[in-house]
Amino acid sequence: MNILLTGATGYIGRRLQERLLTDDSVRIRAFVRNARKVHPASGDRVELFEGNVLDQESIKEALKGMDVAYYLIHSMGAGADFEQLDRASAQNFLEACIQNKVKRIIYLGGLGEKDTASKHLKSRLETGEILSSRPDQIQTIWFRAAVIIGSGSASFETIRNLVQKLPVMVTPRWVRTQTQPIAVTDVLEYLSQAKNLGSEESLIIDIGSEQMPFKDMLLNAAHVMGLRRYIIPVPVLSPWLSSYWLILMTPVPFPIAQSLIQGLKSETIVKNQNSRKFFPQIHPLSYQESILRALKEIERDQVISRWCDSSAQRTCDIKGQDNLESAIFREKISSDFGEIPGHKVFAAVESIGGDNGWYKFDWLWRLRGFIDIILAGPGLSRGRRDPNKLRIGDGLDFWKVVDVKPDKRLLLVNQMKVPGKAWLEFSVERTKLIQTAHFYPKGLWGRIYWYLTKPLHKLIFPDIVKGIIEKARNF
Repeated sequence: MNILLTGATGYIGRRLQERLLTDDSVRIRAFVRNARKVHPASGDRVELFEGNVLDQESIKEALKGMDVAYYLIHSMGAGADFEQLDRASAQNFLEACIQNKVKRIIYLGGLGEKDTASKHLKSRLETGEILSSRPDQIQTIWFRAAVIIGSGSASFETIRNLVQKLPVMVTPRWVRTQTQPIAVTDVLEYLSQAKNLGSEESLIIDIGSEQMPFKDMLLNAAHVMGLRRYIIPVPVLSPWLSSYWLILMTPVPFPIAQSLIQGLKSETIVKNQNSRKFFPQIHPLSYQESILRALKEIERDQVISRWCDSSAQRTCDIKGQDNLESAIFREKISSDFGEIPGHKVFAAVESIGGDNGWYKFDWLWRLRGFIDIILAGPGLSRGRRDPNKLRIGDGLDFWKVVDVKPDKRLLLVNQMKVPGKAWLEFSVERTKLIQTAHFYPKGLWGRIYWYLTKPLHKLIFPDIVKGIIEKARNF
């Protein structure tokens, strides 16, 4: 079976690819915007195709010879015109599938009703309607899920951070809204089994575990974590204020926080029993079991993907972000690490940030991160996926990894709110560790910003180099 997997570098796509590769009868073509974000260890059964669903010719070419096509694309966080982008993408995909005689489209969308849904959820529902609009020419299996619980998902990270940080939570009254969360492992099982489904009709399949209000999701998560928490719903918290509260307490940026808050207004519950009818062998995990499993993945450093992997989000894309030639200002520090093996030095480089911190002046980084959050930037709360290893596309506090050459080079692009563009580069050359800060100022304010921060650079940058070498010495 030849399968086209769109969104292969996103949160669900990365995990689904691993799940599909456990079936020896499939061959995958991964349709991605940036092939560098795909791990080279994917093997011979994954063919990379770089393109964009808004480009009709590239999606037509990608679908040639495919039997099944997974549509895991949405434009959340892509800007004010995300609804139009979603419609155009879905229409292009549908027409290209029909032209290439693809047998089946499998789509993962959201639960809810259009008349009460938020703008983002409504767009997901419209995408499903477009993909299902030609049942006479192609079969579409449209899965609808509410809150997906798994290590690294935006919903889980939001719940986990709120529960861990706040003994008492003052929340909007919308926390009484009913929903049906589902474990990411169950979502992957439904998606994977759908490729072999015997039915030939187009289907809408609602999936979820037990029904509960959002308030109970927080309290049950606290119970699993061994914490006692109190929730006080009030009618005065506006969506805007609630969104700012989320970005202060959780790793999600303002656009995602805003869409999550808006999504609380409408019920997202299962409306049909097709999951039991067509997939009777799948028994979804309970909500508490899904929380426990996600926590264990974090504890064991087994987080395969995170919410910020998706290229559609401005805070997550890395296309063209490594253009260092545009930088006007540079600040370089070099230090000899002597007889320490180079691979140990690079391992220490890869471990910076997140819970590992930024050495002696970590408090300054955290202060700058807090200021960035106030300005609706990512701040430091995003952390990192793995405490020791980085891959291209990973979020690292307010940085994004745009290049990794093992034992040689790490390049980070800054995603803070700054008047310009900044990079931080680490290179291991023979017995030297070289750290270079690159900056492209935006207008006069950019230049002023660079000169104002130079004294801080003189303080913190040498400390980072010194800390990395010291850490490498103790490996």
